[in-house]
Amino acid sequence: MKRDFDTWIKNFKVSIANYSYYVDFTKIYKNVEDIKVELNILNTLVGSKNIKEEFKKLVIKYPETIKCIPVLLAIRYKEIFINDNNVVKNLIFDKNLDVNELSIFMEKSGLFTLISTKIINNLVDYVLGIEVGLDSNGRKNRGGHLMEDVVEKYLVSAGFIKDKTYFKEMNLNNIEKKWNIDLSKLSNNGKASKRFDFVVKTNNCIYAIETNFYSGFGGGSKLNETARSYEMLSQKAKDIDGFKFVWITDGTAWKSARHNLEETFDALDTIYNLNELENGILKDVLK
Repeated sequence: MKRDFDTWIKNFKVSIANYSYYVDFTKIYKNVEDIKVELNILNTLVGSKNIKEEFKKLVIKYPETIKCIPVLLAIRYKEIFINDNNVVKNLIFDKNLDVNELSIFMEKSGLFTLISTKIINNLVDYVLGIEVGLDSNGRKNRGGHLMEDVVEKYLVSAGFIKDKTYFKEMNLNNIEKKWNIDLSKLSNNGKASKRFDFVVKTNNCIYAIETNFYSGFGGGSKLNETARSYEMLSQKAKDIDGFKFVWITDGTAWKSARHNLEETFDALDTIYNLNELENGILKDVLK
C-alpha cells in the first residue's frame, strides 16, 4: 500500500536525545584531570601584581605548564598561528617555546589580565567550564551514534544477529569482498568510497542501511543536499541485482526541507522513520 508523505512526516520525532547526549562529563573530567597538576601550578599566578615576570619564572621552572595555555582560550591543539602586524607567527606550545614569545602571547591574548585581575579564582574550574563548552561540538557525532543505537535495537528485535546477519559500518569494498557482489555503480568504478551504517544480509538480498536524525527546526540546505544525494544513491542501487539501499531518517528539522525529502520519499520506497520501526516494519521489508 502506498504511503502518504504528509502522514509519514507528521510522525517524525522531536528528539531521541538521552541524558548523556548534551554533555559527556566522563570525557570532560578526564581531560581536566590530565592537566590538573599543571593548572594548579598556574593557579599560583592568580591575582599576581607582577604577572609577566612571575609567569616567566614559573614556566622556566615548570615548562610542562606550557601545554595548558591553548585550552585557556578553548583551543584543543598545541599549534597556533598568529598574524601580528602582517607577520605570521607559528607558536607550538611545548617546552621549546621561547618564554618571551609566550609572554607576549599571554599579554596580547588577554590571559594575563584574566589571571592577574582575579576575574577567575581557579584555573581548574575555569577549564572545566571551557571543556563543557568545547564538548557541545561533539553533539553532532553523539546524535549520529544515538540514531545508530536506536536502529540497532530494532534490527536485533527483528531477529538479526550482529556480525552474522547484520554488520556495522561496512564500506563498499568490504561488502564486495564478503559477498562477491559488484558495486562499482555505487563507487564510480572504484573512484569513490562509501560506508554504510549497517549492512543486513538475508538469503535473498544485501541491504545497505543509512541512518540519521535531525532535531530542531532548521538546517534546510544541508538536509536538501542529504535528500538529493540519497535519492541518487537509491537510483544507482536499483540496477544492482541482490542489493537494496535503505534509508532510515527522522527528526523535526526535516520540516524545513520537506519538499526535497518528499521527492526522495516518492523515488525511494525503502525510506522509513522511527515510528515505522516501532511498528515492526523491518521484519517485513528485510527479507
